[in-house]
Amino acid sequence: MKKTTLHIIYFIIAFVSFNAFSQKDEFKGYKIEGDSVVFTFDARDYKKFTQEYTGQIHDFQDLDIENVVVSGEFNKWSVDHWKMKQVDTYTYELIKSISDFTDEFSWEFKFVINNSFWAEPSKNDPNTAKATKNGRRIRGVYNLKMYTAFPSDKGNANFKLKGFKDAKEVILAGSFNKWNETLFKMNKTVTGWELTLQMKSDVYQYRYIVDGKWMEDPDNPYKTKNEFSEYNSVINIKEYTAFKLRGYTDATKVILAGSFNNWNEDEFIMRKMDYGWKYVIPLSGGKHHYKFIVDGEWITDPNNSVKEHDGEGHVNSVCMVK
Repeated sequence: MKKTTLHIIYFIIAFVSFNAFSQKDEFKGYKIEGDSVVFTFDARDYKKFTQEYTGQIHDFQDLDIENVVVSGEFNKWSVDHWKMKQVDTYTYELIKSISDFTDEFSWEFKFVINNSFWAEPSKNDPNTAKATKNGRRIRGVYNLKMYTAFPSDKGNANFKLKGFKDAKEVILAGSFNKWNETLFKMNKTVTGWELTLQMKSDVYQYRYIVDGKWMEDPDNPYKTKNEFSEYNSVINIKEYTAFKLRGYTDATKVILAGSFNNWNEDEFIMRKMDYGWKYVIPLSGGKHHYKFIVDGEWITDPNNSVKEHDGEGHVNSVCMVK
């Protein structure tokens, strides 16, 4: 399946609150919390390591750890750039912003000891993939995998397919997982099938695969035509975003206006706070331009250094939703 032009958007509004990878299992090596990716290395979880230059595999207990680095597709497999901080005798941690990663659905990665020894995960870990070199798989060598969309009981997108009680298997596939036909198996319920995902704020297309047959979501009226003259259902994951204007406590009225409301001068009346003014709205992922209107005077956000020209002679403040 491929992305096509969106005509109608299906709105699901939710806070971003990342949890464990699976509704049953956790992925090893990382977790996503809010807008951060937290990498965690625990020496007790590893039994083998591979020497970078010789390719020899040794017992992990024979290795004295001086430093640990996160290395993966997202940083071109660097063995020294993403250095982790030691938090206790066995554990190391590195926190990166999710904005440091592209819109790719998954990345392979490993932990590197002393800049030259690769920690080997178990093939039984739920997020492993066979390592490759020059396009060929390396026997007995595995990488960890990191995903930005994953099942979670407390996720921000709930998918439900009613009926189909006689189906043996239902799969959820979409632009959020590169239309993978096996990865997101839905859970059978008394009313049909269900799966909750945690995803980044963005607009996505999806379909259900019922015992191998692709279909749109019959309960979602918002859809777009695909290249097979059928329809993909459309979902828009939004994140609640707080706009704050500090100061101006003597103002009578402050309005928030931006690209998200067609620069309406009356719609979003901000609430007066001890520190100034505040307004919270759900926004789709991406870039949004905005300004404040203080008693009729348009101003940019004095506490936001990120500004852009709009091509019409105006300078606006910029809000990025990840």
